[in-house]
Amino acid sequence: MRRLWLIFAQAVTVSVAALFVVQTLKPDWLPSRPHEMNGPAVIAVQQATPAGDSRKVVTYADAAQAALPAVVHIFTSQEVRRQQHPFINDPVFRHFFGDRFGPDSQRQSGLGSGVIVSADGLVLTNNHVVESADEIEVAFHDGRKTKAKIVGADPESDLAVLKIITDTPLAPITLAAAESLRIGDVVLAIGNPFGVGQTVTSGIVSALGRTHLGINTFENFIQTDAAINPGNSGGALVDSNGRLVGINTAIYSQSGGSMGIGFAIPVSLAKSVMEQIIKTGSVTRGWIGVEVQDMTQELAESFGVKLGQGALIAGVMRGSPADKAGIKPGDVLLTVGNQPVKDAQVMLDLIAALPPGEPARFGLNRAGKPQEVTVTIGKRPKPPNSPR
Repeated sequence: MRRLWLIFAQAVTVSVAALFVVQTLKPDWLPSRPHEMNGPAVIAVQQATPAGDSRKVVTYADAAQAALPAVVHIFTSQEVRRQQHPFINDPVFRHFFGDRFGPDSQRQSGLGSGVIVSADGLVLTNNHVVESADEIEVAFHDGRKTKAKIVGADPESDLAVLKIITDTPLAPITLAAAESLRIGDVVLAIGNPFGVGQTVTSGIVSALGRTHLGINTFENFIQTDAAINPGNSGGALVDSNGRLVGINTAIYSQSGGSMGIGFAIPVSLAKSVMEQIIKTGSVTRGWIGVEVQDMTQELAESFGVKLGQGALIAGVMRGSPADKAGIKPGDVLLTVGNQPVKDAQVMLDLIAALPPGEPARFGLNRAGKPQEVTVTIGKRPKPPNSPR
């Protein structure tokens, strides 16, 4: 009996040793079994899948192809005169330094992007892309180049409309429906970052209705993590169907490059501004001539209103529509028409949307008591350094 157990033990030992050798040196001799671990084992199984198998690939190629032909590169230049040296007319000075400090000029160049919005060559872009430019050249998706001129610009929303000089009809981009965008939607940013050429980046909508950023006077930005870099300004932000949802405008960055926080002007605002520019060459907004500030917790308690309700009138311009209507510093503006005022930005937007020359009802809180006044809306003055 002892001998039998000895023979059994030896046989088991030899079998285990043989299995170890085969598993180490010739694992393909052993029958395959499902992997139970993540990592390289799973990758190996995926690589072993026959190449003929059909796979479902997530792609936004159709969206990109639909929008790419409508996105153009914009190259600008302007002549900048160098300041004349005070001793430039001194013969001794000119003898030693020649014309190096003379009143000669040099050209500065810039680049950006734009979006074709009509078959006859209208292009929507950012105002800061073409501001002060005296020469504008547009390059198409297929490499063709042509000249363009400014139809009109709106510095307060940072939008501008160009007209391409061309004899052939163009393929405009499709505009998405207003308010169709949702947080979490996939978006593609198309433009010419750093002048490297047309580029598509992807991301999602991180937030909507971003304000108080100090970028523009009128702000209602789409925030996205799709990479937006210098040169993308004025380019298209499109949805997964290739429809225009925004105009890429700015980034938050500490390095000059994308850090995953980019901002685009929504298509609803861009379309409204564009239509006014095309019709009249400029944008007309309502104005009443007041200086406002947001309500803090302390101010809200002091004036007897809820936080997040109203905007404090900090100053009234003499002779302005507000002054004529009897609005005073210290009033809290609660409503414009029938629309509630949540903060100073909302108040500015509501008044800007009112037609100049028309009366409007304003709801106020004065010394803790509600009041209503009628204000005849004025025309908002053009901002300083406005091209028009």
